[in-house]
Amino acid sequence: MAITKSAKRAIRVSGRRRVKNLLKMKKIRNLLKEVGNLVSQKKIEEAKKLLPQVYKILDKVAKTGLLKKNTAARKKSRITILINKVQ
Repeated sequence: MAITKSAKRAIRVSGRRRVKNLLKMKKIRNLLKEVGNLVSQKKIEEAKKLLPQVYKILDKVAKTGLLKKNTAARKKSRITILINKVQ
């Protein structure tokens, strides 16, 4: 249990950050799943429309440090390759 005032504050802040980070990661997972499902259903145009959203959120989380830069780049690359392979 935190004793000092600053430690208590740090616990509150980390709790709020954790919730935000979990929501961002959930959004990433859902977008990647959605694009994967669209590709498997051969709906390439709809998948391409979601691609800018995927890029945007991956770039944002890489910038803030939630994901490493290379991890975000790898995810972007793999989802693009998946879309282009089906065409």
